[in-house]
Amino acid sequence: MTTTIWINGQFKSRDDASVSVFDHGLLYGDGVFEGIRAYGGRIFRLGEHVDRLFASAKSIWLDPGMSPAEMARMVEEAQTKSGIKDSYIRLVITRGVGDLGMDPRKCEKPTVFCIVDTIALWPRDRYERGLTCITAATPISHKENLSPRVKSLNYLSHILAKIESVAANVDEAIMLDSAGYVAEASGMNLFCARRGVIKTPPPYSGILRGVTRDALIELARDANYGVVEEPLNRYDLYSADEVFLSGTAAEIAAVTKLDGRVIGSGVSGPIVADLSRRFRALVTRGD
Repeated sequence: MTTTIWINGQFKSRDDASVSVFDHGLLYGDGVFEGIRAYGGRIFRLGEHVDRLFASAKSIWLDPGMSPAEMARMVEEAQTKSGIKDSYIRLVITRGVGDLGMDPRKCEKPTVFCIVDTIALWPRDRYERGLTCITAATPISHKENLSPRVKSLNYLSHILAKIESVAANVDEAIMLDSAGYVAEASGMNLFCARRGVIKTPPPYSGILRGVTRDALIELARDANYGVVEEPLNRYDLYSADEVFLSGTAAEIAAVTKLDGRVIGSGVSGPIVADLSRRFRALVTRGD
């Protein structure tokens, strides 16, 4: 089992894989990406991830240079070659090599690469006792500047929020939009629950609509929880029985303290436990 990297048609080792310093993905953040999981060697919802990747690429006038089916086959081959049963896959398309100007026409072909490795955002005990969080002063980017549905390589605002959490010695940061509504964490979607009803910000509010987020909404509705997508503010989180985050890398993680306030009973709650069990069963089935 080893880190496996496919780049522009070739498999490379971790030490040999590289991109040019003239690649516009590096120079300008000009590109798109997806984070994907495999469980037991089976890739979870690969089709949805590839569809979102190609939609992101099309919206920024970026031709991946291969079809969605070819992309999916490449990812499956890389996953198999890695031998890592429970892997994290990073799939990236950049504008490619150009010059020091921004004109995308100078980039003759895209750079495409796929990394198959493992990931752990927090130690296991953080999942057991819940995360401590702060509200970040850095807001998410305005949704009219760049659609949040484009999963682009420019994550600087989210990195700045993450830096705030590091400086505050907590696990994660919750980001607000420009109007002060709750949006998402530094790289995760957000939910809260009160009296058995689960709430989450709607896609139109400027969040990235996550594949794991959608899976949890499906699971919650199948389990007869009330699920509401509506704008939330910090009061909704402070007064919630449970708050939790979701994402491909994070999976499901409870938040038990936010801005110094204890959430609910201060421990990971029953809804998180139930959805975690249901999510584990889902990925084990490979649906």
